[in-house]
Amino acid sequence: MPLPQPVPPSWKDLGKSSNDLLGKDYHFNGTSLEVKTSTPSNVTFKVDGIRDSKTSLVSGNLEGKYSDKAHGLTITQTWTTNNTLRNQIELDNQIAQGLKLDTTTTIHPEKNTKSVLLGAAYKQPGLHSRAVLDVFKGLTLTADTVLGRDGFLIGAEASYNVTEGRVTKYSAAAGFSAPEYAVTFHGLSNLSTFAASYYHRVSPDVEAGAKAVYDTNAPSPTVALEVGTKAYLDSAAFIKAKINNSGVLALGYTQALRPGVKASFGLALDTQRLNDASPAGPAHKVGAQFVFEA
Repeated sequence: MPLPQPVPPSWKDLGKSSNDLLGKDYHFNGTSLEVKTSTPSNVTFKVDGIRDSKTSLVSGNLEGKYSDKAHGLTITQTWTTNNTLRNQIELDNQIAQGLKLDTTTTIHPEKNTKSVLLGAAYKQPGLHSRAVLDVFKGLTLTADTVLGRDGFLIGAEASYNVTEGRVTKYSAAAGFSAPEYAVTFHGLSNLSTFAASYYHRVSPDVEAGAKAVYDTNAPSPTVALEVGTKAYLDSAAFIKAKINNSGVLALGYTQALRPGVKASFGLALDTQRLNDASPAGPAHKVGAQFVFEA
């Protein structure tokens, strides 16, 4: 008897292992602070802010989330420092098993802009599909589906403008995922941008990955390549390093100081401009993040 197939990742999570390895925990664009608290009544609050090291501007978000797991209901409200109000209501596994419905509204009073997104996601063994209707953006419907079997994944995404009656965007992807490694290929933006990513858990303490992107619409199309690794020093600390074909080396160090308190430090070095004597100086960056959770 064949083993039951797991639920495949969603379209946006294809290649997530490699993207997280190369994109997360590199805090070199400024100093940020994140505070998370929760109440016994299943309400969580998150306040985060960042001071950009280049512009010295401070931006932040205030988020409150209420979860009723017994009824599959989640309500999230966010208020940003640029005066954007965002509300999201999610209902999971209530109408049908594996079906999740959500509504997201965004209002920017100063710019007099607003958006409403109606979404539905359906998950079953071997299938993960989602559709989102953008009510105010020309009534645009975006749908994606990922099929999986024995580790092999294939997916596609398309956007259809209901008002104009035409497909405005389409993409496709294929890959293979296993507990120790994953390979993903994407054809994005109407198959004009191609990306390939690779992730490998070398050992319980070491991870490695790479990503290559080729944009045919670029003025001078070239392959953008990035490779990186992550190593756990112990149960409370890890380091990360990556470098791209432009010669930018990024380093990250994360340390759990105590339960609920975490500090991360990042550094980016332009290795091609280490001895740059121009007035602007080398394009090096340094930053830090502190997270408090209670």
